[in-house]
Amino acid sequence: MSKPDELLVGIADLVESERSNQMSLTVVVQGAVITGRLAPESMWRQRVAEVLQDSDRLGAFSAVFTDTDRRPKQADELPTHLHFHVARILQGSLGIPETGGMYRIALDDVSAWTIGDVSYSDH
Repeated sequence: MSKPDELLVGIADLVESERSNQMSLTVVVQGAVITGRLAPESMWRQRVAEVLQDSDRLGAFSAVFTDTDRRPKQADELPTHLHFHVARILQGSLGIPETGGMYRIALDDVSAWTIGDVSYSDH
C-alpha cells in the first residue's frame, strides 16, 4: 500500500496506547501471510532485546533494541509499523516458525489484513 489503511493504523495506534498484546491479526505482505498477536513497540523491543541478551553470539545486538537515546514518540504521532509477537508465516499447511516469532512490518507494506489469528493444520 502506498498509504496505509486508516482502520489498520487505528488498530496499531490502539495497541500502542493500550500496552496490550492480545490483538490477533493476519496480514499479507508482498505475498506472504503473517498471522499472530500485535504488541506495543516498547514491549516488542524489550522482548527482542531479552532474546538477544541470552545469546552468546548475538548479545551485543540487544543494545540496538534498548537504545534510550531514541527520539521519543510524540503524542499525536501515528504508528508506522506493526509489531508481531508469537507470529508465524503461513506456508501451505505449515506455520513458520512453529513456536512463533517476532516480526516488525511497515504499515505501508500491508496489502490485505483481517482480524484474528489464522489457524493452520499440520495434518
